[in-house]
Amino acid sequence: MKFVTIADTHSKHKDLTLPLGDVLIHAGDVSMKGDKTEITNFLSWMDSQNFEFKILIAGNHDFYFERESEEQIRKHLPDSIIYLKDSGTVINNYKIWGSPVTPWFFDWAFNRHRGDPINRHWELIPTNTDILITHGPMFRTLDRNNQGQHIGCKDLFNRIQEVKPKVHVCGHIHESYGTINKTGTKFINASVLNEHYELINSPIVFEL
Repeated sequence: MKFVTIADTHSKHKDLTLPLGDVLIHAGDVSMKGDKTEITNFLSWMDSQNFEFKILIAGNHDFYFERESEEQIRKHLPDSIIYLKDSGTVINNYKIWGSPVTPWFFDWAFNRHRGDPINRHWELIPTNTDILITHGPMFRTLDRNNQGQHIGCKDLFNRIQEVKPKVHVCGHIHESYGTINKTGTKFINASVLNEHYELINSPIVFEL
């Protein structure tokens, strides 16, 4: 199966050119302000993309997904999109888990303080997960900001060492777009915008 990964489109999704694939994964931050209009516009676009499966998690800009009830979200969520929020799905026997949570930074959506508050989310990740999708990166892996600091989640790092997924897809830190393979996992930061919110990065493709 061919997976196409993107993240941090921030309402510039219509300017994207997507390669062919079987599964489209968006690792959060579909919007800038997270209002309903932005979100529904994105959902309509994602619904129209020619993939057999489409998987979405929210990001720290996507306030709509945090503020609205699950019932309201379902009303606007097209049937073609699998929305994951500390939850999972199975596609062709591949077990996929997604979470929008990131370490606390100012007062963005889905922020959790490091330690026990964020660990409650990471502990939900099943140990048999094949593909893990989180909005933010783990510590010291595709997590450098423009000052060169590693700002990924140390608690997520610890959980990934236990789970050992085949692939971890994230975004959030635009400056760290790219891929790296280590400890048996392919790590992908699929941020398509750079730190200046310019659309310069291509979707990242992997196959399983």
